[in-house]
Order: sequence, then C-alpha cells, then structure tokens
Amino acid sequence: MTPAQFIDRHPEALLGRLQKLVRIPTVNPPGENYAEITSRLVEELQGVGMATRRYTIPKAELKALLPPEQHGFPRFNVLGRWPVRGARKTIHFNAHYDVVPVSGEWKLGGPFSGAVKDGWIYGRGTSDMKGSIASLITAIHALRATGTLPRMNLEVSFTADEETDSVLGTGWLVQNTPIKPDYAIVMEGGEQNAVCCGHNGTAWFEVQVHGRAAHGSLPEHGINALEKMAALVRSLEDYKRVLARRTWRTPEGKIMRPTINVGGVFHCGEGAKINTVPAHASFTIDRRVLAIEDHAAAEREVRAFLTAAARKIPQCRITIHKISENFSCFSKPTHPFFTAMAGCVTRVRKQPAVFSVSTGFNDMHFFSHHLRIPTLGYGPGGEDFHAVNERAKVKELLASAKIYAELLTGYAG
Repeated sequence: MTPAQFIDRHPEALLGRLQKLVRIPTVNPPGENYAEITSRLVEELQGVGMATRRYTIPKAELKALLPPEQHGFPRFNVLGRWPVRGARKTIHFNAHYDVVPVSGEWKLGGPFSGAVKDGWIYGRGTSDMKGSIASLITAIHALRATGTLPRMNLEVSFTADEETDSVLGTGWLVQNTPIKPDYAIVMEGGEQNAVCCGHNGTAWFEVQVHGRAAHGSLPEHGINALEKMAALVRSLEDYKRVLARRTWRTPEGKIMRPTINVGGVFHCGEGAKINTVPAHASFTIDRRVLAIEDHAAAEREVRAFLTAAARKIPQCRITIHKISENFSCFSKPTHPFFTAMAGCVTRVRKQPAVFSVSTGFNDMHFFSHHLRIPTLGYGPGGEDFHAVNERAKVKELLASAKIYAELLTGYAG
C-alpha cells in the first residue's frame, strides 16, 4: 500500500485529529489554551514517531513583548524531528495553531464543534490553519504505516501568535531553536493548484489628530479634531489613486497593486461628550506592501503623504505611530524545490500547478529572509476563514496530505 492509498482509506484519522484540535479554542488575542493544544500536538507527533520538544517562552520575554493583559497567557512552540539515515537535506514544515476570535451565529454546533456535513468540516481554525496541521500529521502517519521513508530529514514546527505578529511564534523559533532546514513549507498561502512563492507584507500605523477642547455651545473656541481627521482621511483618496497606478504581474499572470485600508480602528479620545469640541481623534492605516516593494520606502512614503496633507489643512496637527510591521517576501519559482512541489500538486490534482503570490501575509518570510532558504506556501485552505462558519473541504484536506507525502517521498534535494 502506498502512503496515498493509506490516506484515502483512512479519512477518519485525519478528521478525528482535526476535530480534537478545533475543539481546543486557541483564541488570540489573548492566547487561550496554548498549553493544552501544544500538549496535544506533542502527543500527535510522538504518536507518528517523531522526536518532539515543546519550548516554553520565558516569562521575561512575555512581559517585554506582550501587553499587560496577556502576561498570564503563556506561549509555547512545538518542534518535531525525523532524521533519516543517509539523507543530505532537511525540509521544514510550519503551521500556527492560534485562531482569531469568533462572533456571529454559527451553524452545526458552534465555532469549536468540528462538525462534519456534506463533505465539509466546520469550526474556527479548520481552514486557518489547524486543517494543515491535521493534513501533515496524517501524511507522516501514512509514511510510518506503510513503511515508507522520507528522502529528506524532516522538521515540523507548530507555533504561536501568527494571528498577531509571530514574534513569539515562528520568529522566536527561527532565532532560538536548533533548526537547520534547507527548504521550508509554510502550510498556507497556496491551495488547490496554486503554490505560493511569496506574499504581501503590512505596515500598520495609528494617526493621532490633536485639537483643542471647548464647550459645544462655543465651537469657535476650540479646534475640532474630528473635523481635521475627516479632512485628512478625505485627502488619502489621492494616495489611493497613486498606489492604484503601480502594478506588478505575478508568475501566474495576476496583476497586484499596493493598497491602503483606512480606519480599521478609530477613536475619539478621552473626555468625549456630546456637548464638547473633541480634542483628540485617531484612526489606523493598513498599508499592504507588495512582495517586490521596499518596506522602509513604503513607510517613508506614508509618513510623507500624511505630513504634507496635514499641512494643507488649517490647524491640523498630527502624530504618526507605527503599530507593527509584517514583511513581504517573494522568490522566483525557478529552484528545483519549487519545480518538485509543482509536480506533486499536478500529479495529485490532475491539473497543472501555477505559482501564486498571497495578498495576505504569513510566516514564510521568517524562513525566506532570516534563513535565506527556498520557501513556499501550500495547504488545504478553505472558506470563510476569520469569518462565521469557517470550514474546510474534506477532499482538500486529504489531497494536501497526499501532496505532502508525495513530496517527502519523491524529492531528495
């Protein structure tokens, strides 16, 4: 029996794994139940014969890097290894186990049910990205069960906090654990017949607008921060048009443009009351940085545009604060590793693979930039991730498991 045949004959093994993971609510923020799920993941990896260790992030780092309200939520990263005698190269598979918060009315038992219906499995994390975890562990299980050796040494990491900034997750793992991969797969970003070879980055800013308070019956005595903010936000339409003129064609032929989203979060400041002139207003900017753009240049441009726009608005005084940054990455898919993965996708799916670039960010850049190794993204994906009724298609979970198994048994580097 081949690994692919084993996977097809035992879909319940994959679904059972995924249901157990989904039923542990690892909501981030604040970072709930990380100890429970990482204990489960250690058991799963040990159960398929991998030497496994769970790393606890030191409390000093938690206090330095997390807001105070999250200091009581410990962080853990899991690393598994399967050394193969005679193998010259090492491949690393990575996935995050945290999920975003839930809201709204869910079908089939709620957001952490793992309910299965009509070929879909429902629940937070099924598509982003506990489904990938279940697919990979099933692929390794299939290799063990059929007595099939990988052709490369295998490393597997399951990490924290990707839904925030990955600093204590994959970023910490890359800097603090003895991984030595030659290639990496982050198990999201590409799906179906699309293999991800890069992703956009983000630069997030908060813009504070400073006014002067006054009584609502005497607005001329104050400076209305909300009115100044409204004028400043309107001016950003010009910047949107500038960005829309910049285009880049991805390897699959898709045209991408940098974007900004204004006001994902906005505030009126302290002391707000209906009969006061607001002295403070703030809003956020989400600047999506193309995989081929320079992050520092993108930040300088945002700051310069806002500063120039504020000068044109009478009595408009602003402060710009960078909240966080997630770096983009891109690799031309010419390395044999990319060719091998595309071949696996083509053979399992019976349709030609293409190379895509993800509009959202993921953890690929930690391996691509910091370790400077060929890195791609591929997983089962799904629908309505980060939304109500998140779900993954069972046949996609199984197909991804077969693709992972085929790569492990067919490519030696």
